[in-house]
Amino acid sequence: MSTIRTATRDDIPALAELFDLYRQFYEQAPDAAASKHFITQRFDNEESRILVAEEGSTLLGFCQLYPLFCSIEARPIYSLSDLFVLPTARRKGLGRALLLAAEDLARLHGKARMDLTTARTNARAQALYESLGWVRDEVYFAYSRRVNG
Repeated sequence: MSTIRTATRDDIPALAELFDLYRQFYEQAPDAAASKHFITQRFDNEESRILVAEEGSTLLGFCQLYPLFCSIEARPIYSLSDLFVLPTARRKGLGRALLLAAEDLARLHGKARMDLTTARTNARAQALYESLGWVRDEVYFAYSRRVNG
């Protein structure tokens, strides 16, 4: 039986491994040290909320939420930046459970909504999001610009 819970500092080593695999899914080179550093910094600076899916004492997936503000709504929101489940643990409802737990957390913390982005090619994730009532933005384009090296 799988459990969804808030990550703790003790989870950092296993969580960093999952985070590195998540980054590789998005075509980044493996970098265990950078992944561990990044996750540790989020804990140390209290900059995100991380939920984990675990079975026994093994982490199978995670979801990371960043607190933001929406100027248009003049309310706080969460950016659901990262959602990952190990390939061997997929199709067991863990992604769905993590998303529902994230929604509960957002509600608990008074967030107006959650936003996320995913690759245009990630049809399975898109189907999951839409099955839970997430609405694809057809109005706005997302842009980004590198500002260093």
